[in-house]
Amino acid sequence: MASTAATTPELEEPPSGAPATEATDTRAGIRALLLRLHFYAGVFIAPFLLVAAVTGLFYTAMPQVERSVYQHELKVTPRGEPDSLAVQVAAAKKAVPDGSLVSVTTGPGREDSTRVVFEESGLKEGYTRTAFIDPYDHSVLGTLETFGQWLPVRAWFDDLHRNLHLGDFGRNYSEIAASWLWVEAGGGLVLWVGLRRTRRRLRRTVLPEQSAPAGRRRVRSWHGAVGVWAAAGLLGLSATGLTWSAYAGANITQLREQLNSPTPTVAATVPHDDGSGQSGGRDIGFDGAVREAREAGLGGVLDITPPADSGSGYVVKENTRSWPERQDSVAVAPDSGEITATLRFDDYPLLAKLSRWGVDAHMGLLFGLVNQIVLALLALALIAMIFWGYRMWWLRRPTRGAATTGRLTRLGRAPARGAWRRIPGRVLAPAAVATALVAYWLPWFGIPLVLFLVVDLLMGRVRGRRESQEVGV
Repeated sequence: MASTAATTPELEEPPSGAPATEATDTRAGIRALLLRLHFYAGVFIAPFLLVAAVTGLFYTAMPQVERSVYQHELKVTPRGEPDSLAVQVAAAKKAVPDGSLVSVTTGPGREDSTRVVFEESGLKEGYTRTAFIDPYDHSVLGTLETFGQWLPVRAWFDDLHRNLHLGDFGRNYSEIAASWLWVEAGGGLVLWVGLRRTRRRLRRTVLPEQSAPAGRRRVRSWHGAVGVWAAAGLLGLSATGLTWSAYAGANITQLREQLNSPTPTVAATVPHDDGSGQSGGRDIGFDGAVREAREAGLGGVLDITPPADSGSGYVVKENTRSWPERQDSVAVAPDSGEITATLRFDDYPLLAKLSRWGVDAHMGLLFGLVNQIVLALLALALIAMIFWGYRMWWLRRPTRGAATTGRLTRLGRAPARGAWRRIPGRVLAPAAVATALVAYWLPWFGIPLVLFLVVDLLMGRVRGRRESQEVGV
C-alpha cells in the first residue's frame, strides 16, 4: 500500500497472552522496522506517487481522446478498392518533401487511414512527421508530429506522465515513484494482512470497518482494505514502469541480456551468394512486401520498413498490441520477394514476452477498454490511499501540550526507533545485503533510502539532546 501507515498500540504490541520468544520478538522487530520504512516512504515518496497517479489517470483516457480529436486524420469513408501503397507513399512524399521515409503503417480496417512516417529535421528527439493518407484516393488528410505511434495529444500526456516535460531530468521523478511503489505496496500488504484481529479476520482484512468510530481507525481500515485489492496491480505497474526507466531500466536490460532473454529482432540483411547485393535493380516495393508477408501468415496492422541499404530487405512486422498480441515479423528480399528471415512472437524468450505484455498492459493496450478501466481504478485507489495515509499522520499529531513542546510535535508521531536491534544478526545481515543489492540495481530506491537513514539518525540525535535537557531541568 502506497503512502503512510502510522502506528497504533494495536500494531506495536506483541500478541497478548503469548510468551515472549526469540521468534516472536524477531517478528515484532521486523514488523516495526517495516512500519518505520513504510512511514518514511509514505511521507517523502508519496508526492512522487501522487503525481504519477494523477498523470497516469489522465493518460488512461487518451485512446478515446485521440480518436475524437484526430477523427479527420484517422478515419475515411470506404469506397471501392484502395490505391496501391506505392501511390499512397508518393502522395505522402509530396506532403513532406524534406522528410526521410521511415516506415508505412497499414490501417487496421477499411475505415482507417494509412500512416506514412518520415524523419524530419527540427523535431524533438524521438519525434517524427506522419502523413495520413486516404487509401481510396491517396489524398493527404493531414500531417502531424508523432512519438512512435502516439499522436500529439497522447504524446503530450505520455511525456507528462514520464518526465513532466522536463526531459531526462524529469525522468528521475517517475523512476523514484516506480522504485518505491513496490516497496510501499508490498510492505503495506504485509503490515495489513499481518495485523492481529480477534474476530472477523478475513472480513476486516479485505473490507473497511464501517462500524468503526469516525477517526483514525476508520481511515486506517479504508487505507488497508483498498490496498489489499490494489496491491497486485500496483506491484505490476511498479515492475513495468521500471523496465523503461533511465537507470533501473538500463540495469534490467543488462540483466536480461546476461540471461539471454533480450527482445529479439528479425534480421534485415538479405543474403547473396556472390555478395553483390540486389540484382537487376528490381524492387517489389511496399505492395510486394505486404503481399509476401500476408502469404507468410502475417495479419492485422502491418508496419513496413524500407531497405536501409543495398544489402537489406523490407521488414514487415505485425503491430497488434491487444490480446492476443500479434508481433510476428519477416524480412523480404526487394528483388525476388523471398522471405529471408522470420521471427514469430511465440519464439520470443519468456522474459521478452512478459516485458511486452507488461508494458502494453501498463499503457492500457493489452485488454482494450477493460485495461483502461482497471488502470483508472488503480490510479484512483493510489490517490485515495495517499490521502488516507496523510490523514492518519495528521490524526496522530499531539493535541495536548503542543504549544509548549515545540512546533515540530504538531506533526504526527513516527513509529518507534530502534526496531533493528530486536532482529538477530543472522536475519538482519542477509536482509541488509539484499537491500544493498536492490539499491545497486535500483539507484532511485537506494538514494532515498540513505536519505531516510540520515534523517532518522539526525532526528534521533535531536530527540536525545532534547530529552537530556528536559532531565537536566
